This record gives sequence, C-alpha cells and structure tokens, in this order.
Amino acid sequence: MTDISPVLSAVDDNLNASLDRLFELVRVKSISTDPAYKAECRKAAEWLVRDLTAIGFNASIRDTAGHPMVVAHHDAPTADAPHVLFYGHYDVQPVDPISLWENDPFDPALKDIGEGRQVITGRGTSDDKGQLMTFVEACRAYKQVHGSLPLRITILFEGEEESGSPSLKPFLDANAEELKADYALVCDTSMWDRETPAIAAALRGLVGEEIVITGADRDLHSGLFGGAAANPIHILSGILAGLHDETGRVTLPGFYDGVEETPSNIKASWESLGRTAESFLGDVGLSVPSGEKGRSVLELTWARPTAEVNGITGGYTGEGFKTVIAAKASAKISFRLVGKQDPAAVRESFRAYVRSKIPADCAVEFHEHGGSPAIQLSYDSPALTKAKSALSDEWAKQAVVIGMGGSIPIVGDFQNLLGMDSLMIGFGLTDDRIHSPNEKYDLQSFHKGIRSWVRILEALSVR
Repeated sequence: MTDISPVLSAVDDNLNASLDRLFELVRVKSISTDPAYKAECRKAAEWLVRDLTAIGFNASIRDTAGHPMVVAHHDAPTADAPHVLFYGHYDVQPVDPISLWENDPFDPALKDIGEGRQVITGRGTSDDKGQLMTFVEACRAYKQVHGSLPLRITILFEGEEESGSPSLKPFLDANAEELKADYALVCDTSMWDRETPAIAAALRGLVGEEIVITGADRDLHSGLFGGAAANPIHILSGILAGLHDETGRVTLPGFYDGVEETPSNIKASWESLGRTAESFLGDVGLSVPSGEKGRSVLELTWARPTAEVNGITGGYTGEGFKTVIAAKASAKISFRLVGKQDPAAVRESFRAYVRSKIPADCAVEFHEHGGSPAIQLSYDSPALTKAKSALSDEWAKQAVVIGMGGSIPIVGDFQNLLGMDSLMIGFGLTDDRIHSPNEKYDLQSFHKGIRSWVRILEALSVR
C-alpha cells in the first residue's frame, strides 16, 4: 500500500487553495431548470473540464439534448488496478425567494456560526458542488504527492440532476462501454451527524398507482338512491382499509416475496444511533409509529416495504354540503419496495386485489405512475467494508451503514444500465438547507471529506 500520510498533509496545507477553487465554481450560476441560465451551466461544465485537465485527467464536455455532461478518465499505474466511476452534479436549484437569503447566493464566503463551527455559504455548496469537489481535491492531492492515482478513475458530472435528469439515461445507454467500471461512487448523500460518517447501502424502490372506480352513470341523490346504489367512495374506502392488517403488514398476496430480514448486527448498529420514535416523529408533531408492529423507526423507513395512500378524491368536496352518491372515486397509492421485490409483481398483485373488490356493475381503471426496484448493496460487500474502515480512520466516530427511505435515480440507472453497484458516500448534513435559502456546507465536511476520499481511494485500490 502507498503511504498516504504525505497526501493527507497536502490536503491540509492546500485547504485555502481548495476553498478558492470551490468558491470559483459556486460563483457560476448553473441553475439547470431555468433556460435563462443555459450559458452558465455550460460555463460550469467548462470550468470542471479545465480543472480536471489541470490534474492530469483526460476530460471533455459531452453535449446532450439538454445541458452537457463532463466525462473524465485517469489511468492507474498498473493495468489490473480496480476501476471506479465517480458521479456528481454541477447544476443547482433556483434561489427563490431571494429576499430570504442573508447574502448573495452566488457570492460564497466562510461564516462563523458559533461553537467553533465555520460553514461555506452559497447555492450549491452542499448540493452538490462542495461534495463533488471533495473528490476532485483528493485526486489533486494524491497526484501532487505521488504523481499518479492508486486506481483507475472515470468521472461523470451531470448538469441536469436538479431538473429531472432527462438526458441521463440516453447518455448512459449511448456510452455504456466507456462508463462501465467495477462500481460507482456517489457523493450526493449525507453523514449521520457532524462527527459520524455514513455509507448508504440501501434505497427503497417505488411503484405508483392511481385507481378510478366508477359506479352509476352520474352523481345520484343520496336520499333517492342511498342504500340501493353502489357507492364508489364506500368501495374505495374498503379497498384502501384492506391494504393493511391489524399488525401493520401489507395484505397483498406475494407482497413480501423478496423481502429479507435485516442482519441483526446491522439492526444493532442502527439501534446504537439513538433514534427513537419520539425523536424521529416529534419534529412533525407525532409520537406513535405506524407500520409494522415491533420494528424500530429506522428499520421501518430504511428496510421495510410500505403501502401508502397519497391522495383521495370523490363526491362533493366544496364549501357547504351536497347529498350525493358520487359516480366516481379515485385514489393514488405508492408502494416503497425493498430487497428483491419485483415492481411488476407488486403492481399486478395490487390490481388483482382491487379487481376482486369491485362489484359486477361497477368498473375500475388503473393508471401507472412509475416503478423501480429497490437498490441493496450487500452489507458484507468487500468494497463497503473497505470504505467503512477508511471513513472510521478519519472521523471521530465509527462510520455507520444506513438505509435511505427514498431513492436516488442515478443509482438505479448505474445498476440497471451499467451493471454496477454504488457506494453512496457524502458529507452533507441535515441542516445544510439544500434547495432552500441560505444553503451551507460545513468547512469540516469539506476538509475531512477530502481527507476521507484520499483514504477511500487508497483502501479501494487493494484487491
């Protein structure tokens, strides 16, 4: 293994220069969703190409139907070195409402917020310019000291993540052979807290369904027809109520196929984080967990599947009162998936269940709203184990392996289109105010994030 002590020292010595470069990038107003900033998005891509080229990457702009991609490659000293693909995005969210910003969102600065904390202020400092630059600066320091990188690296920086990534899948399809690696590194995630780094090993998948139940050919007078005519709202209510049993489990046949229990050592590590139902739900005015009985809130949100009703319509919903039996009633339902659950099988099981509850003289329509499988990295993956150890060497507390209740589409795309698992390692914090006024990135996150990537690159270079 290579001695990384001088590389870590170089990171420390060059911190001010690293901040200057981040500030330059943050000053570029790369708001991808607003056509008025198209030129700024390209300017950010060009800046990254110049910076990567300066440290020895073969970097280029790749035009798409939308904003450009940045692709860069760097060889390793040996042909058999592992190959990683690092992903980040250079576009940012709009800054509205500008009146709520304490400072110009595109004039980054260091700010002392007390208790020894300094933060970097500005739009994109956390999401995702500061995050992606931790990796670039780690590569820079490694090259400065050793003249090479410890493994083969491909970099992909996207310019449309904040506007739905419309060009991403076509780009991955067209450039699959060039972008394939042993695994991907994704930096668009957070730490558990200021002192505890985290690796996200699981993302829940999603199935979205909308159902519309039709009864009579028009709304009916509830006095004249009540008790005799089928009421779509009653039918819908029964369907939705029947999705769960008294223990909180989803009742659909085959729903839990592919769902595995979380390893006991992982659950124990989650319990050690101290997150209770009261602390988790208290911020939103609740205290009693729903869902499957006997499971912690972290297990419920990170490792268990769900069926949630997201919206219901039917009948008269305006001011006052109108005594009708609605002709139609509808609901939108989402299923969060884990493990190896099959989105298509879950959708079909749900539709079969709904059809079984529809009276012969009524009808139901289904409208699909997307479907994607869960992402699950093996908890004992060698790459995960190496990265966890490297993070633990850098931070005050041992790194934890966590799940995420939502999804990161790029991770699924890497798995489905390129056949790669992803290590999701980021240094953001929950109070970074991403997408909001006064976004910030802790100076410690930036500094120790660079040092962390130095350690991770070295750890992953050993087969």
